[in-house]
Amino acid sequence: MKAFFGSMTGRVFTVLLLGIIASAALTQWLAVNERTRALERYRDFHALERAEQLITTADVMPESARPTYLIAAGRGTVRLEMSDTPQGKVLPPTEFSTSLQQRLGERYKLGPLDEHPPACDQPRLSTSIFASTQWKGTCETMNVQLHDGQMLKLSVLPPRSPPASTNSELISLLPFLLSIAFLAYLVARMSMRPLKRLAQAAKDLGNDINHPPVVLSGASEIRQASAAFNAMQARIRQHITQRTQMLAAITHDLQTPLTRLRLRLEKVGDNELQQRLIDDLSAMQQMVKEGLDLARSMDSTETMQALDLDSLLDSVCSDASDVGQQVELRGRASMALMGRPLAIRRCLVNLIDNAVKYGRYANVTVERLVGSARIRIRDGGPGIAPDQMARVFEPFYRIETSRSRESGGTGLGLTIARNIAEQHGANVTLANHKDGGLEVTLVVPEYYVGS
Repeated sequence: MKAFFGSMTGRVFTVLLLGIIASAALTQWLAVNERTRALERYRDFHALERAEQLITTADVMPESARPTYLIAAGRGTVRLEMSDTPQGKVLPPTEFSTSLQQRLGERYKLGPLDEHPPACDQPRLSTSIFASTQWKGTCETMNVQLHDGQMLKLSVLPPRSPPASTNSELISLLPFLLSIAFLAYLVARMSMRPLKRLAQAAKDLGNDINHPPVVLSGASEIRQASAAFNAMQARIRQHITQRTQMLAAITHDLQTPLTRLRLRLEKVGDNELQQRLIDDLSAMQQMVKEGLDLARSMDSTETMQALDLDSLLDSVCSDASDVGQQVELRGRASMALMGRPLAIRRCLVNLIDNAVKYGRYANVTVERLVGSARIRIRDGGPGIAPDQMARVFEPFYRIETSRSRESGGTGLGLTIARNIAEQHGANVTLANHKDGGLEVTLVVPEYYVGS
């Protein structure tokens, strides 16, 4: 759940859901308040009609029958009763009293009283979380003087609260909330699907520069982004191809003059000078060859396939032992990895050759981790200074103090191994072992069928 809401899909879903809920809540609040105002206006009109009926009826009744009538008229929310404060403080006319006065005419005299009915301030039972709990319609008292001079008191009180509902409003809103949540999820998935496709294409591009281009589909903005991504992939592929072809051409063109130089060096009379020149020439040929290998390590047309890591390690270590290298393999990973067979094999060969060349032997240990395997290659050399751990991965970089120059090499072995490892989603690190020697750690991700 945390991973979902941390993703772009989860964030878009959350924003859409909260936005829709906020809009729905605002709409509901406006609707409930408009309905409440309409109810208040209707109630005021009904109270106006009721008050007019009560007053006109009381006016035409004989004075002896009024007390009995007022007993019945003193009930309900519009009440007419005997006034107990005929000399009370009279307020200016209100909107309700003015409308009622116009209906009754000059025959009656109305005087709003400075008497606030307690029922006006009592909270009302609300059927909606958006409705006000306070009655805002007409709620007042006034004196009414009939044509014969008798003073009565008219009270207009809030209507009775509606009966409590057995169904919670939140429960009734639950289907609506679920439906908008489902809609927001669909919109979020539809919006993020093209971005996920581009992200997967970028990942595939890192693993294989010759991966098929992204299919142009969806909205115009997505098609434009996909087209730009495909154009970028084509330019990168062209750049790498041109560089590889250039290095290959240089290597090929250098072979002929280097071969002629070797033949001519055979005619040099000074044997010591001849051998030194031949050694320098061999070093030049090796540098040209490994320079081309470095370029090829960054651009391989091999097909990615599932490889058994244990079989691959056993094969590489056995081949190293057959040529006289002191290599020992321990442990099993019992897992597969996705990679290019020749490239990943070259990565392992370079790491083992580097250990044997500079440390006399290579102890290879493999173990299974969660979702990956860790391969450790330890040698018996002097190790590397901590401040030079990162620099040894730079092309043509060689350590003069801790690594013997007489052992040969051009300083490209680790660079090529790291390039190949990064193309396969693996990681190469170096560390000096506590018991001496350098330990190279290669962590490769596991391949899951169907992923």
